[in-house]
Amino acid sequence: MTDLNLAILKKRLTGLSIAEIRYYEQTGSTNDDALNWISNGAPDRSLVIADEQTAGRGRMDRKWVTRKGTSLAFSIIFKPQGSDRIPFYAPLGALGVALALERMTTSRPLIKWPNDVLLGGKKVSGILAEASWEGDRFAGLVLGIGINIATSSVSLDDDFLFPADSLQHGLGIELNRIDLLAEVLWHIFQWQERIGSNEFLTEWNRRLAFRGEQVHINRPGMDGITGEVLRIGEDGKLWIRQKNGIDISISAGDVSLRQTGEKPDK
Repeated sequence: MTDLNLAILKKRLTGLSIAEIRYYEQTGSTNDDALNWISNGAPDRSLVIADEQTAGRGRMDRKWVTRKGTSLAFSIIFKPQGSDRIPFYAPLGALGVALALERMTTSRPLIKWPNDVLLGGKKVSGILAEASWEGDRFAGLVLGIGINIATSSVSLDDDFLFPADSLQHGLGIELNRIDLLAEVLWHIFQWQERIGSNEFLTEWNRRLAFRGEQVHINRPGMDGITGEVLRIGEDGKLWIRQKNGIDISISAGDVSLRQTGEKPDK
């Protein structure tokens, strides 16, 4: 597995318009580091990366395990002009990972709405976007990405709510971590300019996991919903068709999505 250090990162990522890089051999959470950095004047497109995370997290504060030397764990700081595109940054990260894998391998990764990347039906990457506010002022956004690369990045002892896998196991090859990082960043920066556009939505929909399949969506404090996955709408919401034939849209928020194993009624 490729070693990480600041000198190698700076050399390999030259030309990607990264303002500054902070590298840690070990940290609690790269997202927390990035959020603190925003409060202390971090420039747009700064990068925080760690070889090991001890308190990584995903959506709804779920634990994200990052073992030393096995994975990629990094956060990108963005300072867009407004906060209206915040809901599209998590899928921007997922699209960046999926496109990078497609370019570097023969794989066909899918995006589990709203922000996970699947390979062979198992999660290999998770994304967490968090906004930073100073009172009522939008100060910036942190896009955190974790990618399981080596087989040792995933353990049977891990408490997964959704089946997980590594790229090495799923693809049968070992990817260079820094090469993959550079490819992911390149795609993210390219697509940031088109975030939320029709082209962006088309590419997201092309890789939408479980399209045409029955899923169950859990909504804390509300009734769950079961239906057939149709598409992602222009506002980033997921459209599903319920068994009564009525189509409804679902906001990301604190929801979780799972396959039911049933076939949609036709």
